[in-house]
Amino acid sequence: MLRRTTTAQQLADLLSERVLAGAFQPGDRLRESAIATEVGVARNTVREAVRILELGGLVRYEVNRGAVVISPTTESLEAVYTARERLETAAVARKPSPERLKVIESAFDALVEAAESRDARRIVDVDLEFHASLVALLGSSRLEKFYAELMQELRFYLMVLSVQDREYENPSAVLAEHRTILDAIRAGDPEKAVREVRTHIETNAHRVKEILAARG
Repeated sequence: MLRRTTTAQQLADLLSERVLAGAFQPGDRLRESAIATEVGVARNTVREAVRILELGGLVRYEVNRGAVVISPTTESLEAVYTARERLETAAVARKPSPERLKVIESAFDALVEAAESRDARRIVDVDLEFHASLVALLGSSRLEKFYAELMQELRFYLMVLSVQDREYENPSAVLAEHRTILDAIRAGDPEKAVREVRTHIETNAHRVKEILAARG
């Protein structure tokens, strides 16, 4: 049973984890009524959660079948990571205000705390919040909204990486990568910040691509 405080996003995360675990295979239908009964939520909540998965590229709607699980492709991965790289490098090329820097530092502190939990989903969520705090440097609510939508699909790819590489058991490398980004921003070195962000994203994308290719 899900907790009463469960949101559609939490249910979407649960379903994503089941996709990762192989409980749902590509082409399988997500039956709203069965899911609602199993977890004890309204069908409207399930429908919203499935919509989140659709935005994240994990399911698609087919005529006469409803929502079905898809298999992420190299092309979709590259599209997502290209968009991510463009936004984040453009963001860290800007010098943050003292207030904005504090927000980024707080986001990193939250990541350090999450890492201690060894909870893969929590680490991934806080990891994405750190990167969202970087995108906020662009000062555009529309770009922040676009990135929030992008995060739905990024969450899946980061969970793939976290589960496969078991980063949540020893997240020191993850923290080190994010610390170098923060240090460059603190030092007022946008060129280094851009390099560190680009390297982080490219390395991440390459590893996820390898994992997906190995899974066939």
